[in-house]
Amino acid sequence: MKTTPPQLRILSIDIGGSSVKATILDSKGDLTMDYQKIATPKPANPDNIIKAIKTLVKNYPPYDRVSVGFPGYVRNGIVKTAPNLGTDFWADVDFRKRLTEELGQDTQVVNDADMQGLGVVKGKGLEMVITLGTGFGTALLMDGHLLPHLEVSHHPVSKGRDYDEYIGDRALDEIGEKKWNRRIRKVFQILKTVFNYDYLYIGGGNSDLLDFKLDKNMKIVTNADGIKGGARLWQEDKHPVTHVAMATPTK
Repeated sequence: MKTTPPQLRILSIDIGGSSVKATILDSKGDLTMDYQKIATPKPANPDNIIKAIKTLVKNYPPYDRVSVGFPGYVRNGIVKTAPNLGTDFWADVDFRKRLTEELGQDTQVVNDADMQGLGVVKGKGLEMVITLGTGFGTALLMDGHLLPHLEVSHHPVSKGRDYDEYIGDRALDEIGEKKWNRRIRKVFQILKTVFNYDYLYIGGGNSDLLDFKLDKNMKIVTNADGIKGGARLWQEDKHPVTHVAMATPTK
């Protein structure tokens, strides 16, 4: 079902609201070097992000392909929205084309939660991946295949606030960790009831702040785990839903 040239080296990049992270993977998704990061520039417009990426990977070993997880709505490599970086900067930017030109290798750009999902799931049943960071990212996979993405982060959850506003970085700063954890408990119960997932994976920088015991079918995953999804973007996959989901991911 899936094949990748055995010697392929993939530069895998994760763009976040606070940092840009990158490593080089082999064709199986194993890290060939520790991932490194650089602060997300301000303003986080395309020129500055590209400059940050080039600075970060300047001394990296050679690579053959590039995979990018982007925090926003992406269609066929073209960014449509970027709520945590600035949609005004990013709307209709062909980021895949620009990075291909700047880095000199074929590039794929997908939603960051989708790429993380490809890197962490077991590939059995309905699995959900969420990221707790600047905003709230989600991905759904069935038997290892990405499903069409839902705009969960922008769905109202409490008093007209969406998930980004309710449990994102800004909310955490305003209400503190104790109250934020109470909100997270509520969100987890909603996700369990609505999606009936077999397994839930929790990533993002704020996942370390969880202060309660997780269910047996829940697991915290690291950025290093998630960035491995960059290899799977270059695997030959005949599953039609996965192909569509990769082409039209959202945050």
